[in-house]
Amino acid sequence: MSRPIVVIAEAIADAGIERLSSSHEVVDAVGMSRDELMGLMGDAAAIIVRSATQVDREMIEAAPGLKVVARAGIGVDNIDLVAATERGVLVVNAPNANTISAAEHTMALLLAQARRIPEADRSLREGRWDRREFSGIELHGKTLGVLGLGRIGTLVAQRALSFGMRIVAYDPYVSTERAKRLGVEMLTLDEVFAEAHMLTIHVPLTPETENLINAASIAKMRDGVRIVNVARGGIVSEEDLAEAVRSGKVGGAGVDVFDTEPTTESPLFDIPQITVTPHLGASTLEAQDKAGISVAKAVSDALAGEFVLSAVNLDMGTTVSPEARPFIKLSEQLGTIFAVFSKGLPDTLTVCTQGQLADEPVRPLALAVLKGALSTISDVPVSYVNAPLVAEEHGVSVIEECQQEVSDYQSVIRISGVVAGRHRTVVGTYMERRGAVLLGVDGYAFEVPLTDHMLLVRNEDLPGSIGRVGTYLGDVGSNISDMVVGRAPDGTAAMMGIALDEPMTQEQAAGLLDLDGIAAARYIDLA
Repeated sequence: MSRPIVVIAEAIADAGIERLSSSHEVVDAVGMSRDELMGLMGDAAAIIVRSATQVDREMIEAAPGLKVVARAGIGVDNIDLVAATERGVLVVNAPNANTISAAEHTMALLLAQARRIPEADRSLREGRWDRREFSGIELHGKTLGVLGLGRIGTLVAQRALSFGMRIVAYDPYVSTERAKRLGVEMLTLDEVFAEAHMLTIHVPLTPETENLINAASIAKMRDGVRIVNVARGGIVSEEDLAEAVRSGKVGGAGVDVFDTEPTTESPLFDIPQITVTPHLGASTLEAQDKAGISVAKAVSDALAGEFVLSAVNLDMGTTVSPEARPFIKLSEQLGTIFAVFSKGLPDTLTVCTQGQLADEPVRPLALAVLKGALSTISDVPVSYVNAPLVAEEHGVSVIEECQQEVSDYQSVIRISGVVAGRHRTVVGTYMERRGAVLLGVDGYAFEVPLTDHMLLVRNEDLPGSIGRVGTYLGDVGSNISDMVVGRAPDGTAAMMGIALDEPMTQEQAAGLLDLDGIAAARYIDLA
């Protein structure tokens, strides 16, 4: 079996490449033109990029086997998330890899602005000793305005506090209580503009933040303010900032990101009071190693069908706790069992968590159930990403429920719905010592560990049924690793839950129906 092909379009750390090479075919496409890169996409299962490669709809549609796009960094504005989601392609990033590096680069630009280091360096190298011309300011006692108090903004605030600065911030998603614990005052956007001696930006580029810093917002700031942007190009209007520095309204700026990248032309480049760097926020050895290892792991997990928490186009609505993670794969398996045994899906599929699991959000588990169920009936590949879209196309809606009450087990997942006029249920749990366990189907209760190859057989509750099934499976070369029998509530029938060591064909499974007393038989491939 050929190994999945991972195309590396932009350089990542050797540690990340080594991790991928152990189980994937890695194609080095660093430095290739777009046309050359497009020529590789036909066989690609994954592509890893940074900020320069545009993974647009054309590129995504050129890769029929593409399962994951990985960005070795935080931002994903160079990736068409809509096109990726429609195709079920997972988009992952390395959200924590460069936070310290970006925060430290922000501090470097703040200090460079305060002490006018680039200007003084340039002057001395040109043969001048101009001590008086380059008088700077102290950070101590100044007010730093932080736009966006996320991971990087918080690290910047903590470091600026150690310089004796007063920190004010704007972030509509951060509570006043959390800000107080950080030693930060939360203000309105206009209040931050008015009070900040220095302003640093740590928000994503969105329609709401595009050109957030422009002539109008700069006019609200105090004279001589200094502005630093290590977030994203497009948040600051380069033309307006350049004009504001020329006029003296803005005392200076430090800019690491630009509207178009890479670039060697900007109205900011000719102004000595503006320090510019070529998107170096994440350019440390430590950050590169972290990003490479992080995306390599995410790509490997995604190609193995695992649930990837760093996916940015995954509609989980919440994070997944360590306690709930083992139930993700179980939910997908139960969804597959439901669809195969029921020979279809209901208009409304109910996913219910019971017991301790009821304290966890249902949404991630319901998403996994959809992926497993829809994969059995869809003519397009189904992933955690496009499962809601595929469900909508098939007219399937999901009801998410939770119940604290449960008997016999700590946590249970129950899937139910009406298919072809008949109410169907599949129930399962996860146990530390046994792993994923199927607890019952359609009211037949048993406890059989889930393997890659499962067989469900419904039979009349008569002597000899189990023996006949066992003999038949032996005759067709299927070895039983586990078998549990459960009776119907009324005692008139029974169901065998059988775990097999090897796969069997659907024809072999259908052959069970020729045996006396066998009413139904479904082979379910969970591999």
